[in-house]
Amino acid sequence: MSVPQKSDAPKKKSAPSKAAASKGGETHQQAAGDGVVLTTNQGTGISDNQNSLRAGGRGPTLLEDFILREKITHFDHERIPERIVHARGSAAHGYFQPYKSMKHVTSAAFLADPKVKTPVFARFSTVAGGAGSVDLPRDVRGFAVKFYTQEGNFDLVGNNIPVFFIQDAIKFPDLIHAVKMEADRGYPQAGSAHDTFWDFVSLMPESLHTIMWAMSDRAIPRSLRMMEGFGVNTFRLVNSAGKTNFVKFHWRPVLGTAAVLWDEAVKISGADPDFHRRDLFEAIESRNFPEFEFGFQVIDQKTADALPFDVLDATKLIPEEIVPIEMVGKMVLDRNPDNFFAETEQVAFCPSHIVPGIDFSEDPLLQGRLFSYLDTQLSRLGSPNFHELPINRPKCPFANMQRDGHMQMLTAKGRANYEPNSIDPAGARESPSVGLRTAPIPTEAAKVRLRSESFADHYSQARLFYRSVTPQERKHIGEALTFELGKVDIPAIRQKMLGHLNIIDKTLGGTVAEELGMTGEAIAAKPSVMPIDLDLSPALRLYGKYKPTLKGRKVGLLLAPGFNLKLKNALVAAINKEGAAAAIIALKVGGVEDSAGTRHPAEMALRGSPSVMFDAVAVLAGPAGDKALSATPDAVGFLMDACRHLKAIGLSGSPELAGKAHAVGPVGITDIGAAKDIAAFIGFAREGKVWARESA
Repeated sequence: MSVPQKSDAPKKKSAPSKAAASKGGETHQQAAGDGVVLTTNQGTGISDNQNSLRAGGRGPTLLEDFILREKITHFDHERIPERIVHARGSAAHGYFQPYKSMKHVTSAAFLADPKVKTPVFARFSTVAGGAGSVDLPRDVRGFAVKFYTQEGNFDLVGNNIPVFFIQDAIKFPDLIHAVKMEADRGYPQAGSAHDTFWDFVSLMPESLHTIMWAMSDRAIPRSLRMMEGFGVNTFRLVNSAGKTNFVKFHWRPVLGTAAVLWDEAVKISGADPDFHRRDLFEAIESRNFPEFEFGFQVIDQKTADALPFDVLDATKLIPEEIVPIEMVGKMVLDRNPDNFFAETEQVAFCPSHIVPGIDFSEDPLLQGRLFSYLDTQLSRLGSPNFHELPINRPKCPFANMQRDGHMQMLTAKGRANYEPNSIDPAGARESPSVGLRTAPIPTEAAKVRLRSESFADHYSQARLFYRSVTPQERKHIGEALTFELGKVDIPAIRQKMLGHLNIIDKTLGGTVAEELGMTGEAIAAKPSVMPIDLDLSPALRLYGKYKPTLKGRKVGLLLAPGFNLKLKNALVAAINKEGAAAAIIALKVGGVEDSAGTRHPAEMALRGSPSVMFDAVAVLAGPAGDKALSATPDAVGFLMDACRHLKAIGLSGSPELAGKAHAVGPVGITDIGAAKDIAAFIGFAREGKVWARESA
């Protein structure tokens, strides 16, 4: 497999002729001819808005890039005090404990001793919506963890998708402007299904790999406890001997991965906008602590050089079949925040917060993030002293000569506020032996605004992902693309996207075109590097990768008058044995009578508890109860939606309701006539979704 050699970035317009330039008083706008010349805020024309200034095509980004700094600084300060991205967040305290010493690859102390528990604070978030948006839009999810290590704070700031939309941080403001609410109308909120986003994507094919993930079920997770996390960027590990390796960071949920269907997501957002936040909070309150394994993909230089893509390209992943993930420890989230604002809102994550043993790569997206996140915190929290807020403060000693400033909370003592000094011999000093030492990576190269040719293949991994996932996931990707592009008003944008989809997979492109009623209308994409067929990676699948389980899930039990109490108790016991929770629902929250006439309280009323709130459902009733439920639209809708959303369904004493809801015959619907039938219902519920029903 050959390494890509060209970039398919948009071609630049030619410079104005000498004759045009000689006209007195001509402005940049006039010189552009058919368009306005892009400039800095000082009026300086910009020749390249696609690439940061770096030392060589694959070198580090240079601090002197004033265009990058101006653009990102302005972007970081656009909103106060809410985060511009990742505003809608939920968080929890916990700890991390390694399985074994990782001294052979990193000198990081928190990874050296399996006996040591390192405190952590994890924050999960959506990206595009504001703080008041809903939990379940189709969106990438942030997955950020602050490790309070004995050597200082380490912030691993990632997402639930392993790749990103752009290769260079200079494009981040453009990406977020495009996906956020449209500038002239202020909508849509927390949604990518609109013209500006898809216009950007159609012109930036480097986004296509992430688009495949964002249109998959990964973008609508069942729970924050049931999604994977990724560091996205490539970092370096450095051991005590100074040996370095590239590394990709991974989080794997012990509960396994799960997602909802799009129709479920829409209805959950209406029934409970705080669905994910509530789920995380209640799980911890009930001591069902979320757990995530921490994994490394360690890549030496020889392996990196042999890859058919660039290890520094954030739009690419390294398949596990090429470099397996080594699980190195576990994070347990065991305490909810005491105060949402003081902790969840004020926590400040920065990729630049590292500890000895962890270092940066020259990934141009990461290089820009090292500046952007710190600048964002200065704007959002209003002071360079944000590190003194309790949620951000290191739990190890820290000392330096930084003083004063807005919101200073520490009282520094003594005369010496500079280093070196002879006035305070016991004061803080640099320490070559224990301080962070940057890996000595050679960087000599010409200063250029250039995208490395090894970054130029934008289609192969998009194709890899689409062809590696399950048939159900491919079907849902096609449906998501159809929905999103169907919301785009400008036909040319849809046509360009269809051209890109045809390159990724002709069947996908053809299906979406047919569903849009645009067969034959695609504008052909012309990649400068033709995609290659990479070996499929089943590890990229969302479904079928983890052992089936009902642990951590919730089963809705709808009880109607005349239900069998013995059967109900046996069903609840079986659910609890699986590590799941049973939620008791009745027509009225005041309760319902069993077959012996004894009244039992309910936890929730049917009207406020649609089946989308649960992973599986069961309906228990007697003749009178069945009649009452079948005459209630909420009950019919409860069961009909459960069937449509592929949930395991258990039924007892409710034939009339089942008939009205068309819940008769399909796979995964169990007639629970006795306790022995419960095992069959539980078996379907463990699977999460009854995919055979969707196929049928």
